[in-house]
Amino acid sequence: MTDTLDPAQLQAALAAVHRAGMPGLFAEVRDDSEIWRGAAGVADVATGRPVTADMRHRVGSVTKTFTAAAVLQQVDNGEIALDTPIGHYLPQLVPGERGKAITVRMLINHTSGLAEYLPYAYPSLAGFPVVAKTTPKSLDDNRFSKFQPTDLIQLGVSVPAVGTPGGTPGVYSNTNYLLLCQLLELIIGTSAEKCITANVIERAGLRDTELPTGPYVSGPHSLHYEAWFGMIDPPVDYSVFDMSWVGPSASLISTVADLNRFFGLLLAGEIVSPASLAQMQRTVPVISFEGKTIDYGLGLHKTTVPGHGIYWGHDGSVWGGGALSMTSADGKRQMSLVVNMQRWNRIDASQQPQPHRIDEALHAFTQLVLCG
Repeated sequence: MTDTLDPAQLQAALAAVHRAGMPGLFAEVRDDSEIWRGAAGVADVATGRPVTADMRHRVGSVTKTFTAAAVLQQVDNGEIALDTPIGHYLPQLVPGERGKAITVRMLINHTSGLAEYLPYAYPSLAGFPVVAKTTPKSLDDNRFSKFQPTDLIQLGVSVPAVGTPGGTPGVYSNTNYLLLCQLLELIIGTSAEKCITANVIERAGLRDTELPTGPYVSGPHSLHYEAWFGMIDPPVDYSVFDMSWVGPSASLISTVADLNRFFGLLLAGEIVSPASLAQMQRTVPVISFEGKTIDYGLGLHKTTVPGHGIYWGHDGSVWGGGALSMTSADGKRQMSLVVNMQRWNRIDASQQPQPHRIDEALHAFTQLVLCG
């Protein structure tokens, strides 16, 4: 890794992602006290309005690190025990033997075996994870739908399990994190949104980060273009969308600067205790939505970059919007990146998503940042 940032190289690599087909993207890279911010492309393909590096954006499951941190704070306070069964706290939501077998830790690291509820809540996604058997119709149908978290949890709990409690590899599931939000509400006596806002977002001094209560992204922002594997052509903007389908498991709105600040403070032991941070960094293999096996801790991904050490962070995706935030183990190098189109890979004759030039260009940018 180089000791300094090369603004020209970073901007060129970002622009290459736009040229590869991404409407717009922006990033902030930090190396110790040195900070680079850049943007490429447009926030609105119709008007040509450019993206800027200070825009607010839906960052999807990056939210899970915030939610996990709020739970670990209550572990620090002695209000929650990681290895206590969730049935002890929420017997009405995870009843019987299952509730006795699934611990809080298993929810946070996705080893509970609880299925993802989304294909059951969105009928046109019933064929997931075989994306060729899905359609994007449910996105339009549910743009302004208001889901109740307990109803979504019930869907995930009532369908067949995807694994045994504590078994590995785990399977990534939003059901786990909606249960954690219900646990927070039980312990704190207020909504999970208010708990995470007061104890994590405000504690970290994140001025441009929020868990939205309505369907709009406030402040300067890009549109969010969903392509759904080529089935939406041209891609459609879904930046206006009721996020109750994921709630505080993936609804966060933030900026690249705020994401870097948050992960920097978290990994410095300033959001949760050093003991809880150590628990967050205990990883297990987990199968992601994309079918990849990742090293997942308690709300943190671990990425080992050969020759350049370990990075911690999280990625996220919502309809049309994506984000990735990574911080080196020593806290010196950070990258937060957002993109304003999702699922750009088209389906090929074998019914699998095809490689795309965007993937290559994004990889080249991240490698430049992480490896110098």
